[in-house]
Amino acid sequence: MLAEITTPVDLCLPSGALNPAAVGWTRAPLHRANLRQATDVRETLTDALGRAAMWSRTKRWEYWCVVTPTHVLTLTVSSLNYAGHHQVWLLDRTTGEEIDCTATAPLARDVRMPSRWGAGPVRARSGSVAIAIDPYPGDGPRPDVRIRAITPRLRVDLTVEVPAGHECLGVVVPWSERLFQYTVKDVALPVGGSIWLDEDEIQVDAAAPSWAVSDYGRGRWPYSVVWNWGAGSGVVDGVVTGLQLGGKWTDDTGSTENALVLDGQVHYLDEDLSWAYDVADRTAPWFVTGWRVQVRLQPFHERVASTNLGFVSSTTAQCFGTWTGWVVDDAGTRRRVDGLVGFAEEVANRW
Repeated sequence: MLAEITTPVDLCLPSGALNPAAVGWTRAPLHRANLRQATDVRETLTDALGRAAMWSRTKRWEYWCVVTPTHVLTLTVSSLNYAGHHQVWLLDRTTGEEIDCTATAPLARDVRMPSRWGAGPVRARSGSVAIAIDPYPGDGPRPDVRIRAITPRLRVDLTVEVPAGHECLGVVVPWSERLFQYTVKDVALPVGGSIWLDEDEIQVDAAAPSWAVSDYGRGRWPYSVVWNWGAGSGVVDGVVTGLQLGGKWTDDTGSTENALVLDGQVHYLDEDLSWAYDVADRTAPWFVTGWRVQVRLQPFHERVASTNLGFVSSTTAQCFGTWTGWVVDDAGTRRRVDGLVGFAEEVANRW
């Protein structure tokens, strides 16, 4: 069983290697992602080359997905150190129209991201994309979040509510002492505000309901990696329910990023799950299964994105849809997830 961590901890040792005490899972953002490695004027050439490799492997990002009854919005701020990549994307669920704006910044200039979730502002400005994410005091110990963005056709001003007592899933995934990832996945968060497409206002009502999902990532990654990620939010049988599932990248590491969230309480799923989907037709159902999980996503829209810059490439197939099935909670009770709206994705990166 992966250990539950209940007190604050540094992700890295002073050398920049993974702190063994940081490996585990949490119900709150307790890790400090101290990814900046120390420098020493006496370092050898081997040390310098090692630090350069560590720098190129370091990745940081903030991702938000907002699902409303009429639209889906995603925002990404990311730093690969040698480049920053930022995106604002909107889907009209009725017409299927996609509005997409991306920008790449050499050496991740003008990117600000805190070393703790919610500990400070997030900023990205490059080309025609500007994104600002700001925590501010809410009803609970964790801050609420204001999300703003501007692109040539879109303006975004949303408030994500973090209810008192709401838990999130934090996990450290260790590949080695030099390669590791700290991720915070937060699902089933009420969100309200406005999105403007050209001159038309799209109202986002937390009571509609509309839901936000957050992915906070800090770590050092292998050059080539493939992952699956799935999430869903909604109300089932009168219970606010969130589904968080992952695969491939965590397999055989001893860590998973799987959880069921019921009325804000995390039920951690400590098992590698099986993912099954048709790579020739990703609009067909996706299945995720395990001892405690039997769920299916029926997509209503597929988003495909691909970047190939030679030594750096990324391919994303993200399907938005509706989940059905069940997950067993910590008490051993099957909980339905029928009707949760969210997504499942396959991402392949060389970075």
